[in-house]
Amino acid sequence: MFEQSLKNIDDSLHRDPGCATELDYIEQTSWILFLKYLNDLEKDKDTEAKLANRTYKYIVDPKFRWETWACPKTPDGKIDHQKALSGDDLKDFVDGELFPYLKKFKYSAESADTIEYKIGEIFSELKNKIQTGYTLRDILNVVDNLEFRTDAEKHELSHLYESRLQNMGNAGRNGGEFYTPRALIRAIVKVVDPKLGQTIYDGAVGSAGFLVESFNYLSKDKEKLSPKEWEILQTKTFYGQEVKSLAYIIGVMNMILHGIDAPNIIHTDTLNKNISDIQEKEHYDIILTNPPFGSGIKKQIQQNFPIRTGESAYLFLQHFIKILKAGGKAGMVIKNTFLSNTDNASVSLRKHLLETCNLHTVLDLPSGVFTGAGVKTVVLFFEKGSPTKKVWFYQLNLDRNLGKTTALTEQDLDEFVELQKTKANSKNSWTVDIKDVDPKTFDLSVKNPNGGVAPKIKDPLEILDEMKKLDKESNEILNRIYERINEK
Repeated sequence: MFEQSLKNIDDSLHRDPGCATELDYIEQTSWILFLKYLNDLEKDKDTEAKLANRTYKYIVDPKFRWETWACPKTPDGKIDHQKALSGDDLKDFVDGELFPYLKKFKYSAESADTIEYKIGEIFSELKNKIQTGYTLRDILNVVDNLEFRTDAEKHELSHLYESRLQNMGNAGRNGGEFYTPRALIRAIVKVVDPKLGQTIYDGAVGSAGFLVESFNYLSKDKEKLSPKEWEILQTKTFYGQEVKSLAYIIGVMNMILHGIDAPNIIHTDTLNKNISDIQEKEHYDIILTNPPFGSGIKKQIQQNFPIRTGESAYLFLQHFIKILKAGGKAGMVIKNTFLSNTDNASVSLRKHLLETCNLHTVLDLPSGVFTGAGVKTVVLFFEKGSPTKKVWFYQLNLDRNLGKTTALTEQDLDEFVELQKTKANSKNSWTVDIKDVDPKTFDLSVKNPNGGVAPKIKDPLEILDEMKKLDKESNEILNRIYERINEK
């Protein structure tokens, strides 16, 4: 039922002139789902309060509650079409009254880790892009039938939401900024192996994939957790920061759907803070992240870091090293060129990493892991507090090209996860002693001494056959087009 409901929402958004991309679809679906979730959460808390003979104080005023403006009901539980706004009346209310009201919560909230702050932050940055009030009415009616009350319902909705995030990641370069393949994240989480009670941080949270998968990892035996442990997992474990408005709401919504009621995600630019101002109390036990790659960071921002560079990922790496606790562990995705670039910033940063942290593992990923990104990446695994002595490399060699229809799977990474436990050498893995690394360049280029797996080269006749097949398919399509034109 949920899958068909979300498909119906996508179909409605596709017809609306205000929504043109996968990014628009998930953004607009997110704010509507958030308000329905908030309404269900408040109703549950009200019920709990009544059972305990207490009075629950609603966050949202009656006029702006879901059952008042979105889907008012008749006594028999059906939509009250006399009270339900539609068309221009609905759009005017949402744009002119609802959004301005919800924005104000940001300024009245007690702190950034409250649900009130999340409401204000989300609606301060978003706008309703649905131009037709009748389209919005159709979507509200669909969402009204979605429930967030049970673990099973949340699980199904979260699974469907994740599939939409994956579609967004596959949609192109911009979507890929927010989405890291979940198979890769799960492998990184397994290697870092966070424990209950540790704090986990992502300063470039995106769609919160690393935090969500860490939550799944720590809560897989939920029934064994005590109420106190569950509270710690809910409120004092996961932390994140995100600068982009769309990614912020997606990240918050994704965590909510996975069972974290008030995510500790702050909407801010992580790089805006001078790392010398980071206090000991701000440090974290675990860092799991895939920060954005790209040059062109303003010099004003670069002043916040001892190693100044226009490459955003290099600034993030300095931030993560600084904010990690002594003895803390990290798993971070970065462009593979970081290991070998010869510019001063790259050399200085590799030296800093190797001298202040134990870079014990490097996972070398094949092209195509990040659809549309056009970059080759590695994953750095390190622990803060002692210098690197040896680095274990693993080169992921697959027998296929990765793409939209041949995405990375957990099985692809099983050997890496297993071998990493003992850092065993194999045809795909090897160990480098830091004493053998050039002390001037600290070059850590991935050079498999075992040769790895040679890429499969197709036979020329096989290539020609494929070309003939494609030509035949193209001609068939053109003929069908001509036939349809002639029919008219």
